[in-house]
Amino acid sequence: MGLRSLEGQSALVTGAGRGIGREIALGLAEEGMNLGLLGRHRDTLTETLRACARHGVKCVAFAADVAHPGQVKAAVNSVQRDLGRIDLLVNNAGQVDRAEVPLWEADQAQWWQVVETNLRGPFNLLRSVLPGMVERGAGRVVNLNSGFALRPDSRYTAYATSKAALLRLSDNLAESLRPHGVTVLDISPGAVATDMTAHMPMFAGMVHWGSIPYVVSTVVGAARGRFDPLHGRFLHLGQDDLEALLRDAELIRDRDARTLRLRPYGDEDPLAAYA
Repeated sequence: MGLRSLEGQSALVTGAGRGIGREIALGLAEEGMNLGLLGRHRDTLTETLRACARHGVKCVAFAADVAHPGQVKAAVNSVQRDLGRIDLLVNNAGQVDRAEVPLWEADQAQWWQVVETNLRGPFNLLRSVLPGMVERGAGRVVNLNSGFALRPDSRYTAYATSKAALLRLSDNLAESLRPHGVTVLDISPGAVATDMTAHMPMFAGMVHWGSIPYVVSTVVGAARGRFDPLHGRFLHLGQDDLEALLRDAELIRDRDARTLRLRPYGDEDPLAAYA
């Protein structure tokens, strides 16, 4: 990176105060992208803003809870006022179940808080940002998703449910966005070491973590349009060969692959048409 290949463009990154969100913001700033930063904690956002500004880009930061539509709308309006159009939206803000317990033992309020942050949050951002992208006929959205979206997990029911719903939301958006030149991607960073994953018991003692720089370079690539052929699809870093996926992009579209679909038990399954 460091080629300033995104000079003059603007991105909005949620959960930008720390972890993956902070690193993504820094990576985009290094490429010359102006930044709108959203997060719940002003102090950490300010630190990210200062670090990004050292790359000579314009940065603004707003403390907001992505689950609150009014706060999101006000923040998006402010970003657009200060930076102009939003070329890239990165929905990174997220939460995970506080305890590894079955659903009937989960804290009800915290369960819904996870779902609201991970699903309602991206919806609120999409609802506020997409009209401008659609009107211009250009824009890109990256939703930070998870492998939990693809498989059931009795220990993290809120997180897994919300991430599966987010993947379905992207799937529902993809066809309607295609004629407007707007790309949406769901990118799973894999198991990378962050404050959130460090407190998940299932990762206790883990030695070989995924690469946050690789996550950053992938999002930068998405901002450049590298992954536009995989519009509406799920990419799982650490397991996917991205070059192979790009080579097979047409086949992936033809087979309606890399999306959530019902798996019929055979051709005689009456629900096979929903696969």
